[in-house]
Amino acid sequence: MLALGVVAMTSCSKGGSGNVSSATGWEYNAPENGGFEYYDGYEQELGPGLRFVEGGTFIMGRVEQDVLYDWNNVPRRVTVPSFYMDETEVKNVDYREYLYWINRVFVEYPEVYKKALPDTLVWRRALAYNEPMTENYFRHTAYSEYPVVGVNWLQANDFCQWRTDRVNENILVNMGVLEMDVNQQGENNFNTEAYLYGQYDGIAGKKPIEDLDPNKDSRRVRWEDGYLLPRYRLPTEAEWEYAALGLIGNSQEERMTNRRIYPWDGHITRNSEKGERGKMMANFVRSRGDYMGMAGDLNDGGDITVDVHSYYPNDYGLYCMAGNVNEWVADVYRPLSFDEVDEFSPFRGNEFKTKVLDEEGYLVEKDSLGRIRYRIETDKDIQDRKNYRTGDNRNFGDGDAQSNISLGNQWLDNEQDTKNMYGQHTGTMGSLISDRTRVYKGGSWRDRAYWLSPGARRYLDEREARDDLGFRCAMTRVGSPMTSGKKK
Repeated sequence: MLALGVVAMTSCSKGGSGNVSSATGWEYNAPENGGFEYYDGYEQELGPGLRFVEGGTFIMGRVEQDVLYDWNNVPRRVTVPSFYMDETEVKNVDYREYLYWINRVFVEYPEVYKKALPDTLVWRRALAYNEPMTENYFRHTAYSEYPVVGVNWLQANDFCQWRTDRVNENILVNMGVLEMDVNQQGENNFNTEAYLYGQYDGIAGKKPIEDLDPNKDSRRVRWEDGYLLPRYRLPTEAEWEYAALGLIGNSQEERMTNRRIYPWDGHITRNSEKGERGKMMANFVRSRGDYMGMAGDLNDGGDITVDVHSYYPNDYGLYCMAGNVNEWVADVYRPLSFDEVDEFSPFRGNEFKTKVLDEEGYLVEKDSLGRIRYRIETDKDIQDRKNYRTGDNRNFGDGDAQSNISLGNQWLDNEQDTKNMYGQHTGTMGSLISDRTRVYKGGSWRDRAYWLSPGARRYLDEREARDDLGFRCAMTRVGSPMTSGKKK
């Protein structure tokens, strides 16, 4: 039995038309009627580090000359739902906090910590002296507010999941539903899904939720309550590009005054405003061998990366959406994605999964990290579905000769994996493009201005890392695409 005390349902309104069922006429939230709970007027809370990005339609794709003739992002009109995006790239201090938590919780599983470590050797070059960066960049406090690099796509996703659980755990602790448990060990750590499915109990707080069921005293927080936030995740390519352009700043009543090449107005990379004229708008390579300008008047103020709050935020309040570091996005890369993905919320990379159940239909035990177990849906799982016909849709509709002759793991990298002259995985098909190839965007401190355009796209194996590649997180917006202050 949980301790006495009640958490009031404060996030939503209790009165108005939402107090009585329009289907049955029964009063909501009334123990004498059985205690079914419903509170209207929900508004999603802003998660730590996030900015709201109101969605809409835009022309996704390259708006400048395709000098490489890749033709891999031809302009196309799509619609992106509203969502949330990190104000900045994930910082070194954020990732060190993540590693500290892993090292403290998974004492008996040192491989978990080792797997999460960023590759600090990405700074090395055969003909450059970058050893100070391998030793200092990630750990030294001087670089704490700089973007983390050397993190591959898989590690970035793991960070997002960890962040989701820490944020939701903190919500429950602040509500008084749980007590902070700093002695969590191994699989007995707070996981959002495990809590919701009754596989994590934790230390009961002093203010449990009152259960309005007349036969019960208190209960867990439910997903229906709206207290817990949706998961942090990598943004889709469409979301990232939409957020980077920040077109809300140069449109009025559905009339866009001009398209943008960069996350700011104009076709140049210097500030044109009075008082700031001539200052660089991003951290990039101005010309051959010029990474920061001449002493006494450094043009972008950064020899390598810079503090994540540098320069000017775009019209969504997002910093460094061009330059500083490239950023991972969720999508699997295909050259013709622009011609294949849906017009609404476009994305390539779906792997539809289902929870692992035992023979009696109950959830199996959590994995060693304390997470609910999932598996890719099989043909049997989806035999009666018409909206999708396979669990793994990463190479959906490819149709080319190579993918048609590929079976199973041949499209991935298996025991016959090969590498090219740059040490990159090529797989058995001899191509850099596979189901493990992910998109990254944004341009970096190592790039020319050409790559600062949000429409530019490049790709890398999800297991690779670089010294100019980081990431930021996104979160789904639930409910209305407009915040409460804009509702009509």
